[in-house]
Formats: sequence, C-alpha cells, structure tokens
Amino acid sequence: MIRRSVKRIATANTTIIEWKARNGMNILRVSLGIIFFWFGMLKFFPGLSAAEAIAGKTVLKLSFGYVKPAVSLPILACLECIIGLGLIFKRRLSVILVLLYFQMAGTALPLFFFPDETWTANLFAPTLLGQYIIKNIVLLSAGILISTTIQEKSLIANGDRDSNEQSLSLYARKYKRRFKRESISN
Repeated sequence: MIRRSVKRIATANTTIIEWKARNGMNILRVSLGIIFFWFGMLKFFPGLSAAEAIAGKTVLKLSFGYVKPAVSLPILACLECIIGLGLIFKRRLSVILVLLYFQMAGTALPLFFFPDETWTANLFAPTLLGQYIIKNIVLLSAGILISTTIQEKSLIANGDRDSNEQSLSLYARKYKRRFKRESISN
C-alpha cells in the first residue's frame, strides 16, 4: 500500500516536472513579452508610466541634450512594444533578444547618471525608483534563459528514463524508512 502510494506520488511529481520543462520556457517568454508590451504601451500615454521621467532624462543625457523626451519616449515605447510582441509571438527571437539586452543596459544607466534619484544616502538602499530599475536584473536573466533555447527550442526535463526509475525507487525507499520509523516510535 505504501509502496503504491509513494509510486503514485513520484509518478505525479515526474509528470509535473516534465510538464514544467515542456511549457515553462513558453510561459516565461510570453509573460516577459507581456511585461515589455504593457510597459511600452504605457509610455505612449504621458503620465502613465512610472519610468517616463527618468527614461526621458536618461536619453536626453545620452544624446548630450539633442534628443528631447517628447521624441525619445515614443521611440522607446515602440522599442519595448516590438520586444514584447516578438517575445509573445516568438518571432525573430535572436534580434528581439539583442534589442532586449540593449534596452536593459539603457534602463540601468540612471543608477549611475542620477544617483540622487535612485539611491538614498546609503549605497545599499535604493529609492523606489532605484528598486524599479534594479528589478530589471530578473528581466535580463529571463532574456538570457530564453536565449539558451533558441536553437534547441525547449529544455529537457530528464531525458534519461533510467534515472526516472531510479528516482522512483529512491522515493519508495525514503518513504518506507520514514513510515517504519513513525510506526516504531508510536
């Protein structure tokens, strides 16, 4: 009875892991695409994006005062929407990911260009705006992970069937020992 229950649990666990391996990358890619598209769309409407002011100031500083926010924000919005749509629809991912890396590098610049706005008096305590920028490390990491599957198309859950059988027997032994100890101590 215990062995059958453990085997069912282990089989269900293996099935869940395999499902995650088959679908997790697509879920990550689409959710990252939604974030980029959504935040890009916000930049088309003045006053809606929390990053609007800092993005405009950053491009202004990068262009030595030549590209005003009224011009740069719609361009940035287009870039983010293109990245988002490319990720969602899985089109030209190699190019899209280069754009994503380029855009992510640009979003980190305010940490250096405008430290008074992105850091408190303590270097290890970013302001809310600084936290908003620093969280992009996760978005960048997601882009890097997605790039690893451009050639292979998916991750492999556990390609070796023998190791699945070994893990089932390992679960069975582990739970058998556990239940024996509990019944002895009772």
